[in-house]
Amino acid sequence: MKPKIKPHFVLIIALALFGFIIAIGINPIVANTVPINHTPLDKNPLYFEQQGKQLYTIKDFTGAIERWQQAAKIYAEQQDVIGHARVLTNLALAYQQIGSFEQAREQIDRSLSLLRTQAAGSENSAYLQVLAQTLNTQGILQLARGEVEEASITWQNATEIYQQVGDRTGVIRSSINLASALKNLGMHRRAYKLLTQVEQDLQQQPDSLLKAAALRNYGDILRLMGELKQARQTLNQSLVIARKLGSLEDRVKALFALGNNWHANKNARQALKYYQQALIVCRQEPTCRAGNLPLQVNLALLKLFLGTENWQQAKELLPKIESSLTNLSLDRTNIYQQINFAHSLLELKQKQLEWTKNIPWQKIEFILADAAQKVENTSNIRAKTYILGLQGQVYERQQQWSKAEKLTQQALLLAQTINAPEIRYLWQWQLGRIFQAEGNYAKAIAVYTEAVNILQSLSQDLTAINVDIQYSFRESVEPVYRELVSLLLNSDSSGKISQENLIQARDIIESLQLAELNNFFKEACLDTKSVQIDNIDRQAAVIYPIILRDRLEIIVSISQKPLRHYSTAIDREKLEATIEQLNQTIVIRSRRQFYASAGQIYDWLIRPVLKDLRENNITTIIFVPDGSLRNVPLAALYDGKHYLIEQYRLALTPGLQLLAPRSLEQIELKTLAVGLTKQREQFPPLAYVERELAKIKAETPSTVLLNEDFTLEALEKQIELSRFPIVHIATHGQFSSSLDQTFLLAWDSRININELDSILQTRNLTQAEAIELLVLSACETAAGDERAALGLAGMAVRAGARSTLATLWAVNDRSTAQLMSKFYQELTKKDISKAEAIRQAQLKLLHTAEYQHPFYWAAYVLLGNWL
Repeated sequence: MKPKIKPHFVLIIALALFGFIIAIGINPIVANTVPINHTPLDKNPLYFEQQGKQLYTIKDFTGAIERWQQAAKIYAEQQDVIGHARVLTNLALAYQQIGSFEQAREQIDRSLSLLRTQAAGSENSAYLQVLAQTLNTQGILQLARGEVEEASITWQNATEIYQQVGDRTGVIRSSINLASALKNLGMHRRAYKLLTQVEQDLQQQPDSLLKAAALRNYGDILRLMGELKQARQTLNQSLVIARKLGSLEDRVKALFALGNNWHANKNARQALKYYQQALIVCRQEPTCRAGNLPLQVNLALLKLFLGTENWQQAKELLPKIESSLTNLSLDRTNIYQQINFAHSLLELKQKQLEWTKNIPWQKIEFILADAAQKVENTSNIRAKTYILGLQGQVYERQQQWSKAEKLTQQALLLAQTINAPEIRYLWQWQLGRIFQAEGNYAKAIAVYTEAVNILQSLSQDLTAINVDIQYSFRESVEPVYRELVSLLLNSDSSGKISQENLIQARDIIESLQLAELNNFFKEACLDTKSVQIDNIDRQAAVIYPIILRDRLEIIVSISQKPLRHYSTAIDREKLEATIEQLNQTIVIRSRRQFYASAGQIYDWLIRPVLKDLRENNITTIIFVPDGSLRNVPLAALYDGKHYLIEQYRLALTPGLQLLAPRSLEQIELKTLAVGLTKQREQFPPLAYVERELAKIKAETPSTVLLNEDFTLEALEKQIELSRFPIVHIATHGQFSSSLDQTFLLAWDSRININELDSILQTRNLTQAEAIELLVLSACETAAGDERAALGLAGMAVRAGARSTLATLWAVNDRSTAQLMSKFYQELTKKDISKAEAIRQAQLKLLHTAEYQHPFYWAAYVLLGNWL
């Protein structure tokens, strides 16, 4: 069956081709079955073929081409079709390394044409082996041209032929190729499945460099999937094999991959350690020293230093990188190292440090001009568009708008010719900034809107955006949305903002919320339909607070009313500092220091909209919190006399992307209640969990799994075999902005989001089958993680429940037992919503002398359907 790959998500990454051949360890194809030839050296094609292989291995691609051309000529004279085809395939590999794609294509076409002349009745293994190798190379070249479906079919054919001749190594090799392509295309799930199969096969085989390469690729995919711990285990296994087999280059690559893993894990110290080890090992081997691996590692180090604001070490690294760039050979990866360096210098200039004034704009212009000259006569359009775009950015930073616009338009045109939306949106964004700086707001909004549209079309592959240049989501995706919203919410000359602009701004901020979740999961995670609030609850208002650089914007949606808009001038830094102050002081039970920050945030978020809320008899407020506002305990916002929870029911949502809403009175309440009371790992015992679960059982029919009975397998079995509308999990857990740091603690293991998803999806997400309410009791957001609540939203979304009740910090388990008892009492009543049930439970604690402090009750947040 023809693979179904959506053309819209085709992201051919410029480093991919080089990665297939070098990083994965695919050498030029020389069949082991070729007989020894005793003819004189100048007439012996095998002599030139082997010389070409040696030169290719040390990255002397021009020398390799010369030797293989001699070999090809002799094979042609001898009418040795198989040998001739094999060498032409090798030539194709060498030509693509120097960017000569037309010549590479010509060689592979000639090789296949020769093999077709022998096809009739030619089923010998030598023929089939070369045919499979040629198809494998053809797939690489097809992928480089953007022909993803064709490449997939070609690799499938190559795999079948390898299987036919019993070449298990060939099968693994072609599978690794396909998985690496999928990885670079952002199709991480497919690559993960492929490499998981390969890894299982490899574990049964003896250690080899191919096994080390496969494990390294598998580890890299796991990193992109957010499985950082498992990725490190896999990468360490690859490193052990490389050490055992004495391959210094494979050791360097494994160490480099481990450094990238720790960098992704936000552990700069460990990342630095592995990067430095990679450089030390590389210096021991002349070929590695002379290659581009040291440059790749140093560029990664520079990114690390920029991210950690280690300016002195960044400054000391610049001369080393400049020196390495001076003598670069002409291949695709080296071009991208130049582009990477120019981008890093642009980042440094943007920091406006005193010493960066000594980095002249002319230096960045020269690096980019040199890179442009190197690719001028090649078909490397992808590199050309990056170079033009960055040249435009250099002029943008110098406020030379005319030159900046011209170069950016040229970059955009090239990106369009190769159907590269992941690049195109960058230059649309850049044009938007230029038009805005020139005061042409209509044009700016138009191109910004197009950039956002492209990002939305790429929503399943956001993690693949600019893999070459290594931008992060927060640097290269989030600002596009926010800057467009900022433009849309700039009032016109009359001081008003049109409904059209308000609606577009609201929709864009919802899209950003979903894009963040997609990025969190490294894949699209929502498949639900938007529901208008008019159709849900006419006494509910949706508040969209939007954090911009210089102000806080608020859009209010009320049933059957035009959208309302309020703006408060406040620096983002001040807003986030106030939020942080509230989060630090509200957990101090002996004091009321939180009043100041809780009151300030109330004044920013609620006071401007109070008139609208009262005039429309609003009883429920639904927040679509933005950025660090996700971490705010909204129930504790304070107007000077009362907390917000005393006035309104509250709920959160990453957007009105809900399962069809219905109230609990329509279903028969039944609860699966699980929890831990005993100490597990480093987590302390939760003494009152048993009482909490007992009170739940007293209020609703329940199945209870406690301590040893609460295992991953037992939870899965209960979910699969029974139909519980409510699942209550009372255990330690953590929500983090990192996927692998978001988990729930079972008796026998930690349950991560993907595992929870797998457990809860054992039943169909239909109207009748969906979990109505998931309660996560005793969990908390990760300390010091400003985006930790993203993990909370992610857990709620991935669970597939209509509603999730969770806590922002580790609350007192004794007060939790009382709150949960009241919550379930309220749920059993008719005509009461989940939002009202949790509100009444919070109010009960608030009105109890022992638990008046919001530490005990404000941590609870309801996400999703509030009915």
